[in-house]
Amino acid sequence: MTTRSPIYERPVELLQNLIRFDTTNPPGNEVAIIAYLKQIIEEAGIKTTILAKDDNRPNLIARLPGRGGAPPFLLYGHVDVVTTAGQQWTHPPFEAIIADEMIWGRGALDMKGGIAMMVTAFLRLHAAGIKPAGDIILAILADEEVDGNYGARYLVEEHAAMFAGVRYAIGEGGGVSIRMGGQKFYTIMVAEKQVCSMRATMRGPAGHGSMPRRGGATAKLAQLLTTLEHRRLPVHVTAVTRQMLETIGAALPLPSKLGLRLLLNPAFTGRVLDFLGDDGTLLNPLLHNTVSPNIVRGGDKINVIPAEISVELDGRLLPGFTPDDMLAELGALLGKDVELEVTQYDPGAGEPDLALYPLLAQILREADPDGIPIPMLLSGVTDGRFFSKLGIQTYGFLPMDTPTGLIDTIHAANERIPVAAMEFGTKALTEALQRYQ
Repeated sequence: MTTRSPIYERPVELLQNLIRFDTTNPPGNEVAIIAYLKQIIEEAGIKTTILAKDDNRPNLIARLPGRGGAPPFLLYGHVDVVTTAGQQWTHPPFEAIIADEMIWGRGALDMKGGIAMMVTAFLRLHAAGIKPAGDIILAILADEEVDGNYGARYLVEEHAAMFAGVRYAIGEGGGVSIRMGGQKFYTIMVAEKQVCSMRATMRGPAGHGSMPRRGGATAKLAQLLTTLEHRRLPVHVTAVTRQMLETIGAALPLPSKLGLRLLLNPAFTGRVLDFLGDDGTLLNPLLHNTVSPNIVRGGDKINVIPAEISVELDGRLLPGFTPDDMLAELGALLGKDVELEVTQYDPGAGEPDLALYPLLAQILREADPDGIPIPMLLSGVTDGRFFSKLGIQTYGFLPMDTPTGLIDTIHAANERIPVAAMEFGTKALTEALQRYQ
């Protein structure tokens, strides 16, 4: 009778099992998937700790003892996923079908694939009897996709002692491959933007719907949407984005190199972004504070012209900028007829600590000599913003060679990950944990 290898030797199967837990947030319901991972880790011989603000939304912490020669190192990720409502999938989103050499399902990329890699790397080190330079803390979290109140925010505010002494962490947000100018690059996320949600309110005279008015709240809404469609906020080149673009430019032929150099000149940035097409869409939020008009509220009767309309704006600030900067830039763009207020602000980390970047970049070069590592500013946010309050620098590092366009399936239909990416990423993470010092 043949004995099957432990699940941590089969990261593809582990990912499939994780996808089959429906952890759509809200409501999350992470308790079953956390119990499954707890069983795997404890059967491998490592104790776990469960910490929960709500019993149905637990977080799991495990610790692999090191040699004591370096500070503890944090490995963390989340098991909740976003909704699939209204999306048309080729394969059911919670069945984890393998087709076209891909594992299909919600969370394959964001970020149950990363959790499977982390758990596998963590347990392989333990099984091999390898003691890393410092303790490795594995944190599997709830509630990243909403606001972290039951996950990272809760742990940082209520259980900070669990992470005492940690300086560096690996999380989501980087490691994937992108292609520009025919060259492959691997991103390593070292900084992220800040949440700065806004509400824009427009007012005008109310009236009977049978007597249309010009210049009212609806007209002002149309002007706002048109302005945001065709104009950008001012250009700002942060240190990380400059290093990223200069690294990319150095690897490209002369015409592309010159184009990226012009991208760093605010006088030409907009025109270069427009010329770059899809690549420009990727780079645009790294060079501007941005807002996206996602929710419109106004009017509740078909025969009444609304006196007030509001738009909820998903605002994202570059590192080092404040809500006052957003109010000033957006106010100058939209004009005096729009009232602006900040509805949520999550401050991000300060200047990134790049001490671990050379090691991670070297691991990627060895794993794929055809790819060039680049530091990256993430246009979104991760749980790293909470851990940064404890002085922890997060690196987004879940290495995977992904086909062009695959990243666009995150939060969208047909999310999937290449089967080959699972072992590729697991080996890179294992190397990072072994070589950290």
